[in-house]
Amino acid sequence: MIMSPKLQVFKSILVLVLFLSFHESKAQSDPIGEKRVTGTIAIKNATITTAPGKTIQNGTILIKNGLIEAVGTNVTIPKEAQVISADSLFIYPGFIDGASNAGVGKPTEPEKPSDFNPANPSDELAGITPWRNVVDNYDYKNNQVYEWRKSGFTIAQLIPEGGMIPGKTAIVVFGNSTSTNILSQNSAMVVKFQGARGGARVYPGTPLGIMAKFRDVYKNAELASRHSKLFASNSGLNRPEINKTYEALYPVVDNNIPVLFKVSDDLEIRRALSLQKENGFKLILAGVHDVEKVTNEIISAKAFVLLPLLLPDDKVTKAKTEDLTEEMQARTKRVQEAYQNNLKQAASLEAAGIPFGFTSMDAKSGDTFKNLRLMVENGLTENTALAALTINAANILGIQKFAGTLEKGKLANMVILTGPFLGEDTQVKHVIADGFMFDYEVKPKKNGNGEKNGNNGAVAINGFWEYTADTPAGSSSGTLEIKKEGDGYSGTITYDNPDGGGKASSEMKNISLSGSSISFSFDVAANGMALDVNVTGEVNGDQISGNLSLSEFGSFPMNATKKPISF
Repeated sequence: MIMSPKLQVFKSILVLVLFLSFHESKAQSDPIGEKRVTGTIAIKNATITTAPGKTIQNGTILIKNGLIEAVGTNVTIPKEAQVISADSLFIYPGFIDGASNAGVGKPTEPEKPSDFNPANPSDELAGITPWRNVVDNYDYKNNQVYEWRKSGFTIAQLIPEGGMIPGKTAIVVFGNSTSTNILSQNSAMVVKFQGARGGARVYPGTPLGIMAKFRDVYKNAELASRHSKLFASNSGLNRPEINKTYEALYPVVDNNIPVLFKVSDDLEIRRALSLQKENGFKLILAGVHDVEKVTNEIISAKAFVLLPLLLPDDKVTKAKTEDLTEEMQARTKRVQEAYQNNLKQAASLEAAGIPFGFTSMDAKSGDTFKNLRLMVENGLTENTALAALTINAANILGIQKFAGTLEKGKLANMVILTGPFLGEDTQVKHVIADGFMFDYEVKPKKNGNGEKNGNNGAVAINGFWEYTADTPAGSSSGTLEIKKEGDGYSGTITYDNPDGGGKASSEMKNISLSGSSISFSFDVAANGMALDVNVTGEVNGDQISGNLSLSEFGSFPMNATKKPISF
């Protein structure tokens, strides 16, 4: 059988290069996660938090085909596994967003008919569209998905845009853009205290009108569901009329899915709780504020809570009040007190014993860790903050069987950090979502003077290195010669010639050293094709351990040793 040119190149080049470290366990910095971890991969020597309060030092996590195979300190690593050294890195379960609008667009608004009656609009014109599925207006390639994944989020419950009852949610994983990434559809019904288009003159246009309309729709859905079930199992009954609004609510009235009420203050929380008490549906309160005023009612209703990751602007807390009038001073003080209460909401829920998750609605992804640290500074414990991002959110969404913790059999969704969770200098280095690894640039830490740490000689890559690479094509070796030139580096790499006949060499391009992390790339020409190889890694004294990344063929482990030859 004749091997294809690509496979010939693949077989030859696999024996090539070092991709130097866990810092790039899947390739160069890869924010788009083009390669899935479909084989067996062992991440070792990491600090692994499997669940809030449960941490393994110098642990190993074994992943096989996108699932967690084992976690612990005595994990047997199979021979075929790609071994990644994660010294100094911290692994946590991937974060879960309880209610997200990342990548969600607005549906097309219906046109008003010529005989439109604002006192009795159609369901669609009244903002009542429970049959809509958020997936129909979801763009999984939207940059918002990229940004939230970059902040450590791997799963999100998407909420639809629209009016009073805009539709049903879906739970998605922030995986590769070639997949729809849907874990489940129609997981909850969204309800908002948002009136119909046209304001108060179009019914329902007020909070009380919305409550009355909800009662009416819910009760009619209950009656329609009961009639439908009786008709299906009995004779002598009139057939039920089909109504898509009522049919879409059947899963809610049957208690198969919850109602996710978007609320903004304690008054709206009380209104949502009142409707839940009347009708008995399962309830999730999303976007809560002033929660400390209604904790007892929430506990009594057994309602779930999603706290906003969004915090108010703190500029008012720094405002000077000396020159203000007495009235303005009093108003500013009330705003400052409201700001402080906002920071303490999470701690208030924890003190009340109410498990909660987080919602990213209207928040900025870049503020995630900053806002979490502010909540911790105001009484929230780090373990509870982590629980809200992981296991609590999984329980609220009903996905705890495959997400929320790092355990055998669960999805390999995790966030890999450069330091402890919520550490001041901690950054997201990698995110694994749905078996795909996404790599992110880590900025140099600042020293005590607020200056970025440079390479002060502690890590020296200039010199002569010998490497070996173990791949499905066998074991091979080569060399690296790196020279220091001004503020940068130049170098040459040798490898087995893909066209046969000894070694070939190539210029090392874009050589970068940040702390102990090194990266570079080089070109390989074989059988008339040009391939780009990316290398990144971690330098530990005279050793380099890591992987190489070769275009569409994935990444493979290697080791290198520095020889006593200097330039």
